Amino acid sequence: MSESPTTPQRRALVVGATGIVGQAVARRLVEEGWETYGLSRSGTSPHPDVRPVRADLGDADGLAEALADVRPDFVAITAWTRMETEAENIRVNGGAVRDLLAALSPGGSVRHVALMTGLKHYLGPFEAYGKGEMPDTPFHEDEPRLPYPNFYYAQEDELFAAAERHGFTWSVHRSHTVFGFATGNAMNMVATLCAYASLCRETGRPFVFPGSEQQWNGLTDVTDADLLAEQMTWAASTPAGQDEAFNTANGDVFRWRWLWPQVAAWFDLEWEGYADAPRTLDDSMADAEPVWRRLAADHGLVEADLSRVASWWHSDADLGREMEVVTDMNKSRTAGFSATRDTRAAFFDYAQRYRDARIIP
Repeated sequence: MSESPTTPQRRALVVGATGIVGQAVARRLVEEGWETYGLSRSGTSPHPDVRPVRADLGDADGLAEALADVRPDFVAITAWTRMETEAENIRVNGGAVRDLLAALSPGGSVRHVALMTGLKHYLGPFEAYGKGEMPDTPFHEDEPRLPYPNFYYAQEDELFAAAERHGFTWSVHRSHTVFGFATGNAMNMVATLCAYASLCRETGRPFVFPGSEQQWNGLTDVTDADLLAEQMTWAASTPAGQDEAFNTANGDVFRWRWLWPQVAAWFDLEWEGYADAPRTLDDSMADAEPVWRRLAADHGLVEADLSRVASWWHSDADLGREMEVVTDMNKSRTAGFSATRDTRAAFFDYAQRYRDARIIP
């Protein structure tokens, strides 16, 4: 009796593999048995079983050379570059999607591309964030685009055009604030709040909520990076998940006035809630760099550069919103993706991972 032929191993490429979402996607693909490549500017690998690819998304020729022999079945795009204006965001980030997919097209191997975007799809770009008329919450995927230039729209259009040309399927994943594990990431709320709490404890300051009254009292949701990774890999292998855009949130809602005291207790801190006006992290932590360097030396932390752990501006932007931000997950559930995460448990799981990795004391 002859043996059945061996099933070829599936091959994936994670773009932005060292980022907060890219690391989660790469880990999940490895766990699911994919031969996994991870593209980053540094050329480092987030996992021993992820093959590093060093390339800059802004260098079309370099991308083509670096990816010539990769030939992935599945591509997960989790990277973007923040520029000074939205016009530059569109040029750089839309161009990156276009050049990446062009670099992969000669091999003809790509079957599915998953693109991570976010809720600026509904809220508007940085230059018009939360201004003008916006859709009612919870946000639904079939809302029309806002009348502002937006690099998420440009990325989508490049994805749709390439899919039409080359015959692969696609999915778009619109995440909210991402909870995850990474350093050197520009948008990392868990690491930012953990660094803030550590600095408050070191200096004897109370753990002050930095945001708006709306965010303190109102309902909100967030996205666990592992859940986003799970949704991306699900879409790659499930017909109902293909050629569709999906919101990606944990499935629960919470109020910061509920979670904030629990975070303070985890760090053994006194806390203060909203009072009269936002008290931003950018202002309160303006003098924190030398304190963090001392903390890092005293506790043997692996990252003495506070800017690689905390992104004050991003957490200020999310926690300072003056509008409700909640997403609808029914489209995803109807298509068959019903996974959820407990936001409170996720926060403290990642906080413990940062402590165990000696990123925070």
